[in-house]
Amino acid sequence: QQIQEDLNKQLLGNLVSFLSRSHSDFQEKTTEWTCRMKFREIPTAALVLGVNVTDHDLTFRSLSDVLQDSITPYVALLEAKDCPGIKNLMQKLMGQLMNCDIDVDSLEDEDCVQVSQNRTRCSMSSLVSWYESTAKKTDSVTPSKKRNSSSRHWQSPPVVVIFKDMESFTTKVLQDFIVISSQHIHELPLVLIFGIATSPMIIHRLLPHSVSSLLCIELFQSLSCKEHLSTIIDKLLLTSRFPFKLGGKVLQVLINIFLYHDFSVKNFIKGFQLCIVEHFYSQPLSVLCCHLVDIKKRVCSLSHDQCENIRRLPSFRRYVEKQESGKQVELLTNDSFLKVETEKLLEGLYVYHANYVSILRCLHVFTSSLPKYPLGKQIRELHCACLENRVWETEEYESSLQLARMLNKIDLVTMLQQCVEILMSSSGKEFDKTVEKLKEFLTQFQNLEAEASQEQDVSVSSQKELQKKTDLYHLQKTLLELKESRKSKKLTKFEMLRFEVVDYIDSLVRKYLVPADDRTLHEIVYFNTAAVLRGHLNAAPRTALHTALNNPHWYLKNQALKCDGGGISNKAPDICIVYKLHLECGRLINLVDWLEAFSTVVMAAEEPNADAASSDQVDDIIHARFIRAVSELELLGFIKPSKQKTDHVARLTWGGC
Repeated sequence: QQIQEDLNKQLLGNLVSFLSRSHSDFQEKTTEWTCRMKFREIPTAALVLGVNVTDHDLTFRSLSDVLQDSITPYVALLEAKDCPGIKNLMQKLMGQLMNCDIDVDSLEDEDCVQVSQNRTRCSMSSLVSWYESTAKKTDSVTPSKKRNSSSRHWQSPPVVVIFKDMESFTTKVLQDFIVISSQHIHELPLVLIFGIATSPMIIHRLLPHSVSSLLCIELFQSLSCKEHLSTIIDKLLLTSRFPFKLGGKVLQVLINIFLYHDFSVKNFIKGFQLCIVEHFYSQPLSVLCCHLVDIKKRVCSLSHDQCENIRRLPSFRRYVEKQESGKQVELLTNDSFLKVETEKLLEGLYVYHANYVSILRCLHVFTSSLPKYPLGKQIRELHCACLENRVWETEEYESSLQLARMLNKIDLVTMLQQCVEILMSSSGKEFDKTVEKLKEFLTQFQNLEAEASQEQDVSVSSQKELQKKTDLYHLQKTLLELKESRKSKKLTKFEMLRFEVVDYIDSLVRKYLVPADDRTLHEIVYFNTAAVLRGHLNAAPRTALHTALNNPHWYLKNQALKCDGGGISNKAPDICIVYKLHLECGRLINLVDWLEAFSTVVMAAEEPNADAASSDQVDDIIHARFIRAVSELELLGFIKPSKQKTDHVARLTWGGC
C-alpha cells in the first residue's frame, strides 16, 4: 500500500495544483473566472486510471485523504450503484458533505456545526445555502483561530465531487447534475473529478456537446498498471531486504494472472500474500526464513526433528553427496555439526541473493535495449528466465550476446557506466574488483577515440569511391572487393574491446545468475508450489461444481453420502440427486420421468409396509423438493425450458466437467 501511495504522489500533487488554480480564480474573481462563469463552465479533472478497477479504491481513498487533510473538508465520493437517479445522487452528495468532519475549534458557535439532513430539502439551492452559511461561520472566526484553521484548509474551500466510475453512471443523471450545477457555479466553488477506466473520449460519448461545453476539462493520467507491477516486483522481490522469495513458476503464475485476467496490482499483492501464508504453513523449516541477524539464534534452537527435516531436503541431500565420507557422516548423525553447517549455508544463500540482484540488473541494462528484446523488455521477464533454468544455455541468451557484440560505442559506454553505478550501490564487497574492471574498460574506450576517427576517414574514402559514376558491372565488382576485404580484414581495437566487454559480462552471468534451485537449502526461503497457488487463484468453477453435485462427500466429508460404483445415495441433497439423474438423460428430459426417478431414489429407505394408496401418487412434499431442485439446477445453467415440448426441459451441458 505504501508503494502504491508513493507511485500516486505525483498524480495527487498535480490534482492539488489544479484545485489550487481553480479555487484561486474563484476567490480573486479574476477575468478568467468571470469568463468561465459567463459560460457556466465547471472546473473538471478527467482522471484516467486504467482498466484495473479493483485498484482504483486505494487511489480515490488516498486522494480523498489528501484533499481533506490540507485543502477542503467538503469531499464527496459518488458511485454509480448508489446514484440510479438525480434525486439519489443529490441525497448522497448532501449526506456526505453535511456530515463531513468540520474543525469545531475554528467555529464560534459549536452547536450549529451539525446539520440535519432530514430537515433539509435535497436540492442544489439547499446545498448553496448550506455552503454559504458554513463559509460565513468559518470567515467570522477570530484572527488567531482563522490562522489555525487556514493551516489545514483553504479559506472558502471548494466542494469536490468525485465520480469514482464515470462509465457506469447513466447519461441522464450526469447530464442533469452538470446542467443544474452550472446554474450555481457563481455561488458554489464546485470542482468535479471523473474517474475514468477506459478513455477520456467516454466523456464526449456520454455527454452531448451542449452539456460537455459546460465543463472546463483538464486531463490527468496515472501510471499504467504495468509500471505499478514493475515497481512492486522491484521493491518486494528484487531486493535483499526480505528473506522470502518466489520460485520462477510461482512468479510466472502471478504475472500471467495479472497480464491475462485483470491487470490488478491489488490481486497480485493478494496472491503474493497467499504465497507467504502457504509457505509458512506448509514448510516446517520456514522458521529459518528470517533476516540475516536472526539466523544464528534460530538455527541454535532447532530440535532434533527439525534437523531431520533439513536432512530430508532434496537440495541438502545433493549437497551431502558431494562431500567427503567423513563430513557426510557428521552431517547425517551430528546435530551440532549440522547446525553449524546450516548457518553457513543460509548465510551463503543471502550473499547469493544480494549478488544475484546486482548482476541481474546489470544484465537487464544490456538486454533491455536490444532489438526485439530476446530476453524480454521488463526485468521481471529476465528474472523469471534466470530462476527457471540456466539462462546462458538458452537460445535467447545466445542471440542477445550476438546483438550485444554489435553495439556502438556510445551505447556500450552508457551501459558500462550504468553497471558501475549499480554495482557501487550494492551492499556486497565482492564487486570491488568487478567495478575496477568495468572502469578499466571505460578508460580503454576513451583512449580509442583517435583511432576511431582514423577508421572513419578510411570508410569515408571508400564511400567516395562508390559514389563515382560507374556502370553496373564495375559497381558489383567494387562491392564484392569490399566484401572480401572486410572478411580478410582483422578486427579493429574497438571490436576486440567490445568482444572483451561482452565476454566479461557473460562470465559474470555464469558465475552469479545460477538458478535458485541449484542452491542448497533453497526450499527454506523459496516458495515453489505453483500447482497449489494455481488451484487457489485460477480455480475451475465448472469442475468444482461437477464434483460437488456428483460426489457431495468430497466436500461435506459425510460418510453417509459416500457411494461406490456410481450409485445415488438417498441421503444426498436433492440437487445432487437431480443432477446425477439428469446425467443419464439425453438432449431433452421428460419432467414426469425425472420426477418418478427422483421419487424412487428418495423413498428407497422407507419401510416396505408403507400405505399402498400413498405409494400410488407422489407425495406433495417430494414434489415440492423436486421442483426446488430443478429450479436450482436451472439457475446454475445446466438446463432450460424447452419450446418443443412443454413437459420437457433441454439439457445444456455435456461431459463430466
